[in-house]
Amino acid sequence: MMADRLLRVLTLADYNTRIVMFGTVMLGVAGGVVGVFLLLRRRALLADAVSHAALPGVAAAFMLIMAFGGNPRSLPLLLLGALVSGLLGMGCVLIISRFTRLSQDAALGIVLSVFFGFGIVLLGIIQRMRGAPAAGLNSFIYGRTASMIRSDALLIGTAALVVVVLTVVLFKEFRLFTFDPGFATGDGWPVQRLDALLMTLVVSVTVIGLQAVGIILVIAILVLPPATARFWTDRLGLLVLLSALIGATGAYVGTALSASIPRMPAGAAIVVSHGALFVLSMLFGPVRGVVHELFAHRRLARTTLKQNLLRALYECEETGEVHNADTQWTYLLHTRGWSVRELKHAVRLLRRDQAIYRSPEGQWLFTESGRVQAARVTRNHRLWEVYLLEHADTATAHVDQGADFIEHVLGDALVAELEKAVPRFGKVVPDSVHVIGSRGKRV
Repeated sequence: MMADRLLRVLTLADYNTRIVMFGTVMLGVAGGVVGVFLLLRRRALLADAVSHAALPGVAAAFMLIMAFGGNPRSLPLLLLGALVSGLLGMGCVLIISRFTRLSQDAALGIVLSVFFGFGIVLLGIIQRMRGAPAAGLNSFIYGRTASMIRSDALLIGTAALVVVVLTVVLFKEFRLFTFDPGFATGDGWPVQRLDALLMTLVVSVTVIGLQAVGIILVIAILVLPPATARFWTDRLGLLVLLSALIGATGAYVGTALSASIPRMPAGAAIVVSHGALFVLSMLFGPVRGVVHELFAHRRLARTTLKQNLLRALYECEETGEVHNADTQWTYLLHTRGWSVRELKHAVRLLRRDQAIYRSPEGQWLFTESGRVQAARVTRNHRLWEVYLLEHADTATAHVDQGADFIEHVLGDALVAELEKAVPRFGKVVPDSVHVIGSRGKRV
């Protein structure tokens, strides 16, 4: 039974399912698109304040409609009240943070609590009004997706489409003032107006999401999809596309689960679905995922260990003072401060790469390819040391540590820049700044 019900939901066999699915998916797409810029501008909590600030607007619109004899359950009019109240709340946050010494998080807390408290007061007044069917207003707090009708879904879909179209049309402008507002201002762009327009789009998505997921959870529609997409790409265009896709997927899965499981709140199911996608991306995302970062950190640690041993063996040969395996092993242990276990691990790694081999006397010697690698690593390290001494005014006693931090991530382009900065060395390995009288050697 459960499988049959889920199949009917996923295939959109029922009319009501198609209506609700259309509204929630369009909401997910709009939240994912505009949420990217909200997240990049570090204003995610502003959406939470706006959603809570919308409650008194809903209640006030209800009271005004009742006073004038209209239909108090008209969703467009209630959302219009929420939009006005949300914009007012957003304006209060901006005014408090700009014209007082309070930080933005304090302004958010003030507006969120005061507006939401005022909304609760208005709901209490409405409950005492004679003939006021106020029970439906509670759905704006927790969401009531199942009650969505065709006109509601069309309203949400149309508003979401307008938000997406405006964001796409103004993509270049939003990208510019999101990443470099100073340059945008200097170049003559109306940054304040663009910022106000972006916040208006955020408020719009927040308002149209009230019926689907409610005041408390609507922030998830704006934050979770772009946060999830950040684990998959660093390119803004692809980030917006992925965020929209993730928003739609989370809404689709959550709505399907709600329709398949009795008494499952759709808003909570949508947010949980988005949360599950976020956790999976956080763990396995190819850009910033935890697993990817762990493997990248492990690769860098192994590369660092191998390059440090290559340079230590190269400099060990330069001293000319090591004549047997015991003195070589002692030199390697002391020069890097390694433990015996760490040194043995580094030796195993280089042997696996066929960069070193053991002589009949027990010393570790370079293979032909290993010597080339060691000379390159040593040269890059010493070029960086010379650069720090001559261009960064770093003391001689500190350049080795500074070079150790950067030498393992030097790419070909940066090495070429170093060669231009200190051109006198050509293709030779520079003398060590810590060893007097050592001769340069060809790479």
